[in-house]
Order: sequence, then C-alpha cells, then structure tokens
Amino acid sequence: MVKSLIMETMESINAIVHGTHGDPFAILGQHQLADGRTAIRAFFPEATAVTLLRPNLPAKRMTKIHPDGFYTITLPQPPDGYSFDLTYHDGHNAERQDPYRFPSTLTNYDEHLLSEGSHRRSYEKLGAHPIRLQEIEGTLFTVWAPNAQRVSVVGLFNAWDGRRHPMRHHHSSGLWELFIPGLGVGDLYKYEIKSRANGRLFIKSDPLAFAAELRPKTASVIWKLDRHVWNDDQWMGKRPYHNALNAPINIYELHLGSWKRKKRGDEWLTYLDLIHELIPYVKQMGYTHIELMPIAEYPFDGSWGYQVTGYFAPTSRYGTPDECMAFVDACHQADIGVILDWVPAHFPKDEHGLARFDGTHLYEHADPRRGTQPDWGTLVFDYGRPQVSQFLISNALFWLDKYHIDGLRVDAVASMIYLDFSRKEGEWLPNQFGGRENLDALAFLRRLNSSIHEQFPGTLTIAEESTTFPDITKTAANGGLGFDLKWNMGWMHDSLNYIQNEPVHRSFHQNTLTFSLSYAFSEAFVLPFSHDEVVHLKKSMLSKMPGDRWQQFANLRLLYGYQWGHPGKKLSFMGGEFGQWREWTEERALDWYLFDEDEKHGQLHAFIRDLNWIYREKRPLYEEDNAWDGFQWLDFRDPDRSILTFARHAPSTGESVLIVCNFTPIVRHHYRMGVPHAGNYTEILNSDDKKYGGSGITNPYPLHSTPIPTHGQEHSIELTLPPLAVLYLA
Repeated sequence: MVKSLIMETMESINAIVHGTHGDPFAILGQHQLADGRTAIRAFFPEATAVTLLRPNLPAKRMTKIHPDGFYTITLPQPPDGYSFDLTYHDGHNAERQDPYRFPSTLTNYDEHLLSEGSHRRSYEKLGAHPIRLQEIEGTLFTVWAPNAQRVSVVGLFNAWDGRRHPMRHHHSSGLWELFIPGLGVGDLYKYEIKSRANGRLFIKSDPLAFAAELRPKTASVIWKLDRHVWNDDQWMGKRPYHNALNAPINIYELHLGSWKRKKRGDEWLTYLDLIHELIPYVKQMGYTHIELMPIAEYPFDGSWGYQVTGYFAPTSRYGTPDECMAFVDACHQADIGVILDWVPAHFPKDEHGLARFDGTHLYEHADPRRGTQPDWGTLVFDYGRPQVSQFLISNALFWLDKYHIDGLRVDAVASMIYLDFSRKEGEWLPNQFGGRENLDALAFLRRLNSSIHEQFPGTLTIAEESTTFPDITKTAANGGLGFDLKWNMGWMHDSLNYIQNEPVHRSFHQNTLTFSLSYAFSEAFVLPFSHDEVVHLKKSMLSKMPGDRWQQFANLRLLYGYQWGHPGKKLSFMGGEFGQWREWTEERALDWYLFDEDEKHGQLHAFIRDLNWIYREKRPLYEEDNAWDGFQWLDFRDPDRSILTFARHAPSTGESVLIVCNFTPIVRHHYRMGVPHAGNYTEILNSDDKKYGGSGITNPYPLHSTPIPTHGQEHSIELTLPPLAVLYLA
C-alpha cells in the first residue's frame, strides 16, 4: 500500500519537497483513501524520525518516503486528533502540531468582500492574528497574492525554509491562508512568494503586519492588538467638540526621533519616555493637538517616515505597538489630540515591501507613466484596483480604530490628484477624457473621507494639497473630496516671502499679505509653518528673518502673532517656538541648549506659550475661521507704513479681538485706529513686551474709544505701535 501511495503521489511529493506545490492541503495533513483508510502525510526536512501521537492510543512511527523528509502513515480509521513527535539530528525530541489538519477560517462572505475590495476593515482578516483554534494556540496568517504560484510563511521557527509551511490557496480571491500552531506574539515571520509569472522567489514582509523589526532588519513581528487597556473614554466622548471647526485647533508638528534625545548616547526617546517628556511640555505650552510625522514602519531614517514599508505597524524605533497605544492614551488623558501624518500617495521600492509583491505590479500601477513618482524614486498606488483602495482605506480606519488616532493629515494629495505631477510632456498618461486629473485617485479620496467620517465621526482628515484644485473640503456628497481641512500653502509661501523682505522694502509687497483674504474662506484651512520650510537650505524660521539678532526675534514674534490672528487653524513645527538657529535634521535633537546661551530663546518661548493660551481662551480667534462673519478688515490700505489692522469676531457671543501688525522697526506714536464697537480696549498681548525680549513699548492702560470716524468705523482709539510688533486688543 505504501508503494501504491508513492506511485500515486510522487509528483505531488516532489512538488512539496522542492517548494513548487500550489495546493499543499491536497497532499499534506489527513486524507481519506479510496479503500476507506486514512493517510496522514507531513514534511519535516529537519527531522531524522517522526512519530504520530494520538490521544489514548499507542504512538506509531511514520515512514519516510522521500529522503528530504516526507513522512506518511496509513491508519484504519481517522484519529481523534493527532500531533507529531520529531527526533532531531542532535537526538532531542519535540512535539509539533500539524498545520494541515486545521480547516480554513475564511467565510465565503469574507472572501467575497476581500476579493471585491469592499472590506473596510480588512486588517481583521488579513495579516497575522494570534488565535486559539480547536483548543490549540497559534497564529493565523492570511495574505493577498493573486499571481503567486506558491506562498509560504517563513521565520526562525522553520529556518526560513519556504518549503515547510506553504499556505492554502483560495483561488477565487487570490488569498493565501495558514494556521501555524505554537507561534505567538514576538515571533518573526515573512512570506516567501514564488511568482507564477516568472517562477522567481520573493521574500516579503507582511503588508498588514502589526509590528516590525528595528531597521535595518525587515522581518514582520506577530503582535496582538487588544492587550492595552484604554483609559481615554472622557476624551473620546468629547472628541467631536475638540475637533470641531469652531473649536481652537493649534497643532504642534513633530518628529518623534529628533524632538529630544536621551542625555546618554544620543538615543531616541521611547514612546514611554515621551509620555513623561513630551506630553507635559505640549500641555504647558497650550497646544491642542500634536501631529506626528509618519510613524508607520519605514526603513530609511532620512525619509522621515514618508517612504513606508509597514503601513499597519508603528515604527519599532521607539518601542512596541502597546507602548505606542499607551502614548496616545496618555495624550488623550492630558486633553491633547493626536494627528497622524499618513502617506497613501506612494511607497518605496525596497525588496521586502509592496513593490512587485507577488512578482507582478500588484499594489502599484503597471504603466510607469502612472506607477512611478520621479521626484522621490518611489511607486504610485494603483487606486483603480479595488483591493488596493481597500488596503489604504482599511489602513486609515486601522489607525483610528486600534490606536484611537484623532485625525489623519494626508500627505502629497496634489501628487495623487494630477497625472502630470512632476512629469514633463510625454511622461504622463492622460485620463480617459484626455485630462490631467487622476480620476481613480479622486474617487479613492472621496471613498476614504466618506468611510472615515461614517465609521469614526468626530475625527479629522486634513489635505496637504498645494494647488488650486477646488472643493477639497466640500463633502463628497456635494461633489467635493470630503476633507475637513486643507493646508493653506499659498498663505504660507506668501507670508514667508513677505517677512523675509527687509522692512524698508515691505511697503512694495503688502498685497502679498492681504491676498490670502481673497480666498481665505473658499476652503476650511490650516495655516502651516511645517518641517518642509526648515530643511534643504531653506533655513530655520528664525534664520529666515532679516535684520540684526534683535530684529530677527522681533520679526519672528510678529510673524507668529500674525499667523495666530489670521483666519484658519494653526500648525507650527517643533523648534520654531524657541527660535532654533540651525535647520532641522532627523539626525539630532533640537537645540535645547540655546535656552542656556541666550535669554531671547526663552523669551520667544514664553511669547508662544502665552499666544497659545490667549488663542484658546478667546473665542473670536477660532470660532469662525471659515466665513467673513469671523473676520473684518479695519485697514489694509497703509502700505507706506506697513501696518495691517483687522478684527476677529465670535458670532455666538459678540466678542471681538483686534489685531494690529506693525511690520517696520519704527515706533508709531498717536496711531489712530478705527474700532468696530465703542468702549474700552485693553492690550492682552504685545510682542514687544520686555518679557518677550522686546523693547518694552506697550499700552498699559485701557484705551477709550472716541466718536472720531477712522478706517470706515464710527469710533476709534489712539495708541502707540511698537516696532516690528503685533498687538492683540480686547
């Protein structure tokens, strides 16, 4: 009978032994023979002998029918469960469960949703999940590789031998699945994929791995995501109010690895370290949210996280997934929202990543005119493939679900929208109507935002989009893309261009500042001074400022005061709040030593802290950012003196805050300014105050309005304008 079995199955056995079999469950495991008996087959190339173990029955030695380690045994009837006892070359023994005796866990409905790309939480089915199956602890692996001939799970547990754990193939969906007993949290793994297209072997990290090795290693790590006990119910219940467009939103953008380092060895702070270092700092400074530059796993430090290889794994640079959750939890308990920089526009070509995942252009568009990003040397997602869209939308929902993230800043939206982005004539492929818009990407962004707001109401989506593409923040149902907010890149460029002029030349460029109000309410905006503005020889924020050292600090305080007063939510990058001189780099911590070298850095720091808290406390500065109801020009027609005055209003309370900007180093005595209401006005912030490093020219007493028409207003006040300064009056 053994001889007959060998004759019938030798071709399949050779395919298993040589790693070419695409349907291992057809040969391995338990099978009923034509004569009613049961055959059990196993492949253990590492063993010198294999014994079958059955409950309450004698052990039986299995027969090796291939010298490379294929074993079989025939039984008169099916056993009531079984395992294997392996004898190794060094003489020791170990009991092993058979992965090929367990049934599939994928339902037809799961397969249907995953194959059509409509499973919005695919991370609940794909990836590596520690589970208990038929009373056996192990890990269930599932991966999408429709063009593979064979997919195997490999790791230290099988000496990275792809022959030993080939997966079950679901032909209709392109999914591969295998439950491996004995594997659990912390075990390393990858997928070995044999391409059907060319027969080549690829070793890939899991696209849905929940954890990853520390670079330069690239293995995926089995993790269980339900172990952290969350204590942020109060925040989560109030999150819609914290994230509302009529709430104060003042974002501190940071790179976790270079905000601060450990004093010894210049090591990164961990997620747990950051709970004790970063959170109290952000809380004291008065920021409402932090925005983390990408923390999904990435191989190259110099990419800052914008070239992702592990979309579902927080980078192991700073700790474990549980510790990352604890960090977010602690932020929420301190009433700090967490926004994640998210990168669905492109991915790197690293061999262990998504590129040519199953030997074909699976995640990326096959045509290089659409599938490559020339500026960054990366690949562009094929948004028209339902499973790729499903991967990205599930990833967005994953961070909101499992990590309680409060919002996503979507990177490089313009590169997604336009087919000719960074491409010359002839290097791009028009859409079906001959246009330059990527219709698949637009449809994806609408589905993304609709899914996020349906599944997690109260969370924010923010577009980093640098063009005039319309209706970015209009709802998808009304023809827009559905984002809550859009970075106002035009405001940022204009403001920096203006402030870098020497004051004597600013009178010729005042329209650069005032132009932003011509479109300020066309979208819901964030006003950003981000990391992009302090790298690649662009200088730090303080170094951009003209004049001597005193003027540089004064100009920067003035610029920030203008930013906080202008309609729009606020974002500033770490280091700018205390005036770092050097450009930012991910290779070192911020220059905190500056506080000890020059008191002006601490004074600027105090100004930003007070500015943040005034912003939070004064409703006119945030309540109505998206309509003229919240803004009023008082005077923008004074370019000769480079003065701007405007009012911010809170329609709900009738309160107002007046903002006065003097962009020259000249003191303006007896400056008469129109005011929207009669009454007394008090200076609540003056960037020229000595405590902020200014010259100390203030208006210390209440300013009484008089019925002298000025700036189109029936009443006015007279005050002194300090040099290169901003005043807030209430």
